Amino acid sequence: MTGRNGRTVRDLRRANRTAVLQRLYFDGPLSRFELGPVTGLSSGSVSNVVADLVADGLLEEAGSVDSDGGRPRTLLRVAPASGHMIGVDVGETRVRVELFDLTLTELARAERPLQQRRYEVDGIVGHIRDGVAEVLAAADLSPERLLGVGIGVPGIVERTPDRGAVVHGQTIGWDAVPLEELLRRGSPLPDTVPYFIDNGAKTLGQAEMWFGGGRGAGNACVVLFGSGVGACLVTPDVEHGRAVEWGHLTVRVRGRRCRCGALGCLEAYAGAEALLDRWREEGGRPPEGGDEESALTAMLAAAYPADGDTADPVALAVLEETAEYLGAGLSDLINLFQPERILIGGWAGLQLGTRFLPAVRRHATAYALRHPAQKVTVELGRLGPDAVTVGAAILPLADFFARGGRRPEPLPSGPEPAWRTALEERTPH
Repeated sequence: MTGRNGRTVRDLRRANRTAVLQRLYFDGPLSRFELGPVTGLSSGSVSNVVADLVADGLLEEAGSVDSDGGRPRTLLRVAPASGHMIGVDVGETRVRVELFDLTLTELARAERPLQQRRYEVDGIVGHIRDGVAEVLAAADLSPERLLGVGIGVPGIVERTPDRGAVVHGQTIGWDAVPLEELLRRGSPLPDTVPYFIDNGAKTLGQAEMWFGGGRGAGNACVVLFGSGVGACLVTPDVEHGRAVEWGHLTVRVRGRRCRCGALGCLEAYAGAEALLDRWREEGGRPPEGGDEESALTAMLAAAYPADGDTADPVALAVLEETAEYLGAGLSDLINLFQPERILIGGWAGLQLGTRFLPAVRRHATAYALRHPAQKVTVELGRLGPDAVTVGAAILPLADFFARGGRRPEPLPSGPEPAWRTALEERTPH
């Protein structure tokens, strides 16, 4: 039966289940009595939906609270073991795979280092497949119990009707790589387990908006600062977030060559890879044989030594200049989008931490227009180095919500996956 607005009874039931599930997920535990006002459903509808969700094993009791003169009210919460998701971060130094329960508690993880920043497609696909198999084995979990696998990748992700998610990663040498199709070939997962692939900065942004420093903000920019730089923009008209290639904003005409091939990109000055290259070019000596993270640690130690030792003037000068470039880049985000919050995440942003942040704030304010600059706060992200994998796992979680807590079916080809609708409809509180 279809109503006047085109919604069927099935659509209405799914929407009611979604409303109850999401409210309990983000604000629970709650009683049936409390669910009515916060979901807008009648007490009868709440009772029916809760009964269905309990029968499906999605909700469980979480104690009770006293009521005014009546029997204690039973509290309900989402059952952690009722669903599982995998999040994957195809990062700059490693591929990280994590298995989560429905409440995003980590159950297992696997990491595959990338030797000399090698992004061969077959190698990345193999790392993802092996990592998925490893975490499932570690948790003794059947693949059929997965709600999906979310993957954050560098570059622009395009969804095509015939090949699924295609990745355009110019900085890593990926030209229209059909990643979803490649993962399906010989996959250890059944066809009922979908893959959700999106830009890594966007998955970082989604994690911070749902569970971290962006929660409650309607307008924010979340910056991924690693070997390169990227950003996720969240505005009232783009609630699910949009990845922006912020790192390839031109900051100096005919400037340094960026790894994308262009001249003068922000990433060529503010990314950790470029930062270390500039230190080396000026006579600095990063440790031989280590990865970028250990080299950045050494640079920080040289610029800000402990116990009153003399600072390395070259390392300090490069870091100070990088802070100015990053602040100038943030000023463009401030002027263009007027966010109320900017959050800096990624392994390099978090490692530089509070040493870097005061200077970045100062430069961002100096380069931005006064009015929007007065309204923005610039902080570090709160979810740590695993935020991209958490955000990637949110993609199948959002799809699960969009289905009203129903397990996934084989995904049809199409331009708009269901999880995107769920992200659009979710407003953090």
